[in-house]
Order: sequence, then structure tokens, then C-alpha cells
Amino acid sequence: QVQLVESGGGLVQAGGSLRLSCAASGRTASTRAMGWFRQVPGKEREFVAGISWRGGSKYYADSVTGRFTVSRDDAKNTASLQMNSLKPEDTAVYYCAAMRSVILPPRAAREYDYWGQGTQVTVSS
Repeated sequence: QVQLVESGGGLVQAGGSLRLSCAASGRTASTRAMGWFRQVPGKEREFVAGISWRGGSKYYADSVTGRFTVSRDDAKNTASLQMNSLKPEDTAVYYCAAMRSVILPPRAAREYDYWGQGTQVTVSS
């Protein structure tokens, strides 16, 4: 099993920045692709960004391209999501997710094997 714990959420004004971190523990050697998702009440969990095993490929939702940057440090078993130029519509609970055996990160939440508990990001206008 792999445990994921997100941190770094909070309240920020529009135009500001936040950096989310995801710390992995347990059988981390088994993890491959990782992704970041977000969810607001009443809506499905939405793909935000994904990063391949070893970080060679990165993918973003159109709504965050150019503003968010995903990264990972496998030596430290961490992943990060740097969020700049935040907008009120970025307000959501953000989740870190990981996959056991797939190298490239899919955009469908149902594909992922492990999830963190989520961290709230609130962007005020």
C-alpha cells in the first residue's frame, strides 16, 4: 500500500500563488504515474495535471496550462503542484493520486490506485 498526504492548501487572493505538496509513504517503489485532481461540491473530480514516472512527461488541463507546474522528486517521494495566477474558479479541494504500474498519467480519476485526503484551496476575488 501507498499513503499520500497533501499539504500547502489555503486561502489566497486572485492573482496569488500556492504550492501544493504530496508526500508518499509505504511501498513507494511501486508507484509510477502521478496526478493532481480537484473537486468542488456537486461536481466530478477533475484532472488538473499529471506527471509520468521519472518526470519526463507532464500534462495539464487546458484551464491551468501556463499557470500551474507539476513536478516530482522520487528521491524524496514527493510531488508538487506550483499554482500561479490563481483565479476564483480554481477554488476546490485538491487531491494527489498515484498509479501502481502505468507510466503515463491518465486523465480519468477512476484509473488511479492511490489517493490522498485532499487539501482545500480557496481563491478570493
